[in-house]
Amino acid sequence: MIIEINGKKMDLTYQTAFEAREQIGNETDIVILNGFQIENDCKLSANDTLTIIRKGTMPKKAELESMMMARHTPTVHKRIKKGKVAIAGLGGLGSNIAVMLARIGVGELLLVDFDIVEPSNLNRQNYYISHLGMPKTVALNKQLKEINPFIKIETQNKKVTEANILELFNGYDIICEAFDQPEAKSMLVNLALNQLPNIKIVSASGMAGYESSNLIKTMKPMKRLYVCGDMENGAEIGKGLMAPRVQICAGHQANLVLRLLLGIEDI
Repeated sequence: MIIEINGKKMDLTYQTAFEAREQIGNETDIVILNGFQIENDCKLSANDTLTIIRKGTMPKKAELESMMMARHTPTVHKRIKKGKVAIAGLGGLGSNIAVMLARIGVGELLLVDFDIVEPSNLNRQNYYISHLGMPKTVALNKQLKEINPFIKIETQNKKVTEANILELFNGYDIICEAFDQPEAKSMLVNLALNQLPNIKIVSASGMAGYESSNLIKTMKPMKRLYVCGDMENGAEIGKGLMAPRVQICAGHQANLVLRLLLGIEDI
């Protein structure tokens, strides 16, 4: 019976997951079968994916990737690993979206921003004091490589303009629009829809302040365009951008990217 164990195809005579663990690892090892951590023994079937994680040890590269992705259903991981996603703007939305997409194993990410990390960014953006003064593309690229070294990351330390949208984003499956300014959002969405006929755009509007989390939602106002947020609460005097609602909106965008890469286009 052919089973994939820690990223390798093996012909086993074992009948159950725990029998395999007894031969390969220790009783205290974590066992994940087809994306689900099991506490009770389960019978194995041909083409199952089994991951046995030994606590406190550093596995080899192939095993590490397999273990990182073990909690995904195997077919899901294979599809998202082929995905190519661009993130335009690496602030509160973009930096958090990038981390989530790296953790789920999206195969190729493009990070686009022209700004540097400043102290005011630390209230909601995925940066640390050690990143102050660094270009956001550099700081975020460094973090993502420490989270998931098995994805391809490209960076463009430049401002998105009407003149370079086609050059920057051609060839990607999805653009995550993560700008602060409404004018920049509108420019990117409109030109991308016109110039890149096969790309999908995941935009955001309305995540400021501390209104109810439940107001943030995902909508599809037109073909190939999705918008996440409450559509109302923009930043203004007395209602700033704060980590919880910004990250909730970023989570909506990242989850939608996952669904789109899996071919699920309804919301």
